[in-house]
Amino acid sequence: MAIDSMVAGVRAPDLEADDGLTRDTPGRATPGRATPGRAKLGTDTAELQRLDAAHYLHPFTDHGALRDQGARVMVRGDGIYLWDSEGHRIIDGMSGLWCVNVGYGRASIVDAAARQMTALPFYNSFFNTTNVPAVRLAARLAALAPEHFRHVFFTSSGSEANDTAVRMAWRYWQLMGQPQRQAIISRRNAYHGSTIAGASLGGMAGMHAQGALPIPGIHHIEQPHFVELGRGMSEAEFGLKAARWLEEKILELGPEHVAAFIGEPVQGAGGVIIPPRTYWPEIQRICDRYGILLISDEVICGFGRLGAWFGCELMGMRPDLIPFAKGVTSGYVPLGGVLVSDRVADALVEKGGDFNHGFTYSGHPVACAAALENLRILVEEGVIDKVAQETGPYLKAAFGALASHPLVGHAESLGMAAGLNLVRRKGATVHDCEPFARELGVGMLCRGHMFDNGVIMRAVGDRMIVAPPLVITCAEIDEMVGRIRACLDLTLSDVQRRGWLG
Repeated sequence: MAIDSMVAGVRAPDLEADDGLTRDTPGRATPGRATPGRAKLGTDTAELQRLDAAHYLHPFTDHGALRDQGARVMVRGDGIYLWDSEGHRIIDGMSGLWCVNVGYGRASIVDAAARQMTALPFYNSFFNTTNVPAVRLAARLAALAPEHFRHVFFTSSGSEANDTAVRMAWRYWQLMGQPQRQAIISRRNAYHGSTIAGASLGGMAGMHAQGALPIPGIHHIEQPHFVELGRGMSEAEFGLKAARWLEEKILELGPEHVAAFIGEPVQGAGGVIIPPRTYWPEIQRICDRYGILLISDEVICGFGRLGAWFGCELMGMRPDLIPFAKGVTSGYVPLGGVLVSDRVADALVEKGGDFNHGFTYSGHPVACAAALENLRILVEEGVIDKVAQETGPYLKAAFGALASHPLVGHAESLGMAAGLNLVRRKGATVHDCEPFARELGVGMLCRGHMFDNGVIMRAVGDRMIVAPPLVITCAEIDEMVGRIRACLDLTLSDVQRRGWLG
């Protein structure tokens, strides 16, 4: 079928069309309701859904179910809000996918990318060449990172960044005369990407079940999930116990065979699992004792998500490698990388010769230009300080108040990441709550109500999570949490009607 006939009748979104928004400054919109009964942003939703089902295979999707249901077509974003092709305004409680830290509609990032595309849209970093934005971004990141990081290796994504961290760890130990150090230890329910190495590092059973994963040499320990595993202990006691699972695994494998331990400061896709304060300092002590590398996966936690530039700064650890992505450009252009500590970089530079690893788009000039402008916004607008001192604590209090809802067994947050557990019956403590049967899919039922009522909240089993843009205001937090509470009420009515509460 010819392309022209395939897209006949489908118009590109017209951002100057009547979209129900009133503009008080050029290029900036005041959220409002779309005009009922009018075509929204020049799109034909049904035709776009037909083309989507016919040609677009989505990530992490049941393609048959999506074909039958039809995809939601997003056409516009401004601040913390999105609009779909039907004119519905939606609070983006997930920052796109943990990444739109400075919010939608930042014209200065678009302008920075456009200027670079005009000057030099692309050149590679192979063959002893470089480009201006990549050099400047590397220097800027070195200045923002913990003091023992002075080098950066660029990728295009977090998955590539974690693959790179594995390659660097293996190469480091070769250069140090210990090539037998091949084992990488990770955690159950961790997420480190969906490439073969990234999916192996992650501890997601559903991903491992769809291939010969994990690859050899990748090992897992339990996650530091106090609600799930800490019965009979204080949080401090459990944090130490969970960290010592790492030491047990090191001794089982033999310290001389272990290259590195990798972990997210806060497990993101696993459900915003916030470890006890005692956990990471003990992990650091164990890594130091056995000399293994510590990899802090900051693809989600980096660039202000937790109220600091990097999550490791809050957690009492001193990692050797920091994979990053997402928030470095606020998702406007794909970019990732690895911050490399002096320990590892010195070996690569002084002993290494060729490091036979890299990507066509490593140090992509347009992506790096966008990142530089994104970092400028974070610094000059004091975004991260505001999360640490104002909006993060405000979200913690507002989200914590949801624990009073009959369906909520536990609610917690750190910075701009929060999670709550949906339970069948509340108990005297978080460990006494009775969960719903997994097969009921209460989390997805709740997620559906969220989407239908103007807020994006992710379901991880029966744990509901949010990670809104870092620029969200206290008033917008109130609006978001108010909608969440209303949708929890709708979910409660559903489970009562279906007899799932017993």
